[in-house]
Amino acid sequence: MQGLKPALVGVAAGLGTAIALTRFIRALLYDVSPTDALTMMGVPLLVFGIVVVALVMPALRASRVDPIAALRTE
Repeated sequence: MQGLKPALVGVAAGLGTAIALTRFIRALLYDVSPTDALTMMGVPLLVFGIVVVALVMPALRASRVDPIAALRTE
């Protein structure tokens, strides 16, 4: 849960920045709206999904370690 908070802040900041910069990137896009709903929601969801996987994988691996064995190696 500790990693989700910065991820949410980062996704929100990136989404806000993307929306704020739509005026400037409008000239660079052809046949796509700068506020395309699929892109504006798909990319943050993809990034957040990657963050969740990156947080869950080490947590699952750490949960398989015997606590006594981990304490003995310290």
